[in-house]
Amino acid sequence: MIQVTRLDGTEYYINPHQIESIETHPDTTLVMLSGKKVVVKETTEQILKRIIDYRKLIGGFKNEE
Repeated sequence: MIQVTRLDGTEYYINPHQIESIETHPDTTLVMLSGKKVVVKETTEQILKRIIDYRKLIGGFKNEE
């Protein structure tokens, strides 16, 4: 799970494997596989770094290196 922050300051965790795409217009919007959209304070680059760090933590890159 990765931590994200809603625009109202609420912090929570989402499953990065459920993110279908990330849009920036101008706020960062995570489009989930379910179709739900989550607008967050983090930049696209911050989200991508958190996803990479999470995948390293769980060993998700072993077959990808």
